[in-house]
Amino acid sequence: MTKFLLFFIAAFAEIAGCFSFWGWIKLKKSILLLIPGTLSLWLFAYLLTLIESQYAGRIYAAYGAIYIFSSIMWMWIVEKNPPDIFDILGILACFLGAGIILFVPRV
Repeated sequence: MTKFLLFFIAAFAEIAGCFSFWGWIKLKKSILLLIPGTLSLWLFAYLLTLIESQYAGRIYAAYGAIYIFSSIMWMWIVEKNPPDIFDILGILACFLGAGIILFVPRV
C-alpha cells in the first residue's frame, strides 16, 4: 500500500509543479509561482526513488497510470472540468497496463 501512496503523492507533486509553469506562462501568474513549483518537482523526483524496484524504468512506467489518473482528477477538481467517458476508459486501460507491469511474476 505504501507504494501506491508514494505514487499518488508523487503525482500530486509533479502535477502541481508543472501547473505552476502553466500558471506562469499560460495564465500570466507571477513568476514567483515557480519557486514552490520547482520545489514540488524536486519532491516528485525524490519520492519516486523511495519506491523499491530493481529497475527505475519499470517504476516510471507503472507510475504513468497513477499520473494519468491524477491528471484527470486535477482537471476535474482544480480546473472544474469533469472527465468524460473517454477519459475514464483511458484511465482504466492505463491501470490494466500498470497492473501487468507491477504484478505479473517475472521469469
